[in-house]
Amino acid sequence: MGKNFCDLLRGLKPVILLLVVQAALAGVIVFYKLAVIDGMSMRVLIAYRFIFAAACAIPLAFILERESKAKLTWKVVFQGFLLGLFGGALAPNFFIASLSLTSATFTTAMSNLVPIATFILAVILRMERLGIRTLEGQAKFVGTFLSIGGAMILTFYKGQEINLWSTNINLAKHGGDHVSRKHAVVGNQVLGSLLALANCVSFAIWYIILAKMGENYPFMYSTTALMCITASIQATIYSIIAERNCILGSVMIIIGVYVVLWGKTKEKKTSAQLAALAERSKESEAVDVVIQDTDTNQSCDTGKAISS
Repeated sequence: MGKNFCDLLRGLKPVILLLVVQAALAGVIVFYKLAVIDGMSMRVLIAYRFIFAAACAIPLAFILERESKAKLTWKVVFQGFLLGLFGGALAPNFFIASLSLTSATFTTAMSNLVPIATFILAVILRMERLGIRTLEGQAKFVGTFLSIGGAMILTFYKGQEINLWSTNINLAKHGGDHVSRKHAVVGNQVLGSLLALANCVSFAIWYIILAKMGENYPFMYSTTALMCITASIQATIYSIIAERNCILGSVMIIIGVYVVLWGKTKEKKTSAQLAALAERSKESEAVDVVIQDTDTNQSCDTGKAISS
């Protein structure tokens, strides 16, 4: 009985881990939405996200895969660059932009189109066969159109609000007129949907490149580290371009701090050098006095010897 239960848990381990990851992503999306409402720059946040991810992934890749025999060729580096571009720089920014124009529920629901977009691209690139004459192929074809239809309903249809239970908790404290907010939501819905679709396409391309890269470079941690490095560089450049005023002010502050620190360090070195020179000057004066006293004593002794 115990052995069967352990085998069951071992078989359910991937499912449990997947549920944990999805729950964590749901929490991240909610916090993203709250940060957007509070006016935080998501471009800068994404850049920091991949910088810290690279800082965590590089040691893991070095420790766990340091004995790997696969060579890091220019092809692998280019594939890592594309992974960072589509999965790091483009997709998260599309997602955050869609999130700021719509809602967390809508953007998350639209992200379910990622498998459909991946399947369509795989069929176009001849990486997978549709097999429309088979039952499996027909099921994939019908499922694709059902998913696209559901996305269109989410985009263009606004039904009545359903309140399953009432609560007074409001993490996102909105202000202003309700009618003006309603018109703004209607106007941003289509643009937010297009951005959510762009996020799905970017992630689909990312999955395809990841699958191709895994054929030549099957090292998970090294691939993740390479993607995070390239994504951090690209996201930082994009945030500098898009948030140039904010970044310019931050850079000026940092430069000013380092200039002040350099000036203080230079001042301390100069003070130390002046103190050393003053000490040496005192020592040299003391030596001169001793030498003069010695010469005077010797002259007196010589005069006494001559007179005697």
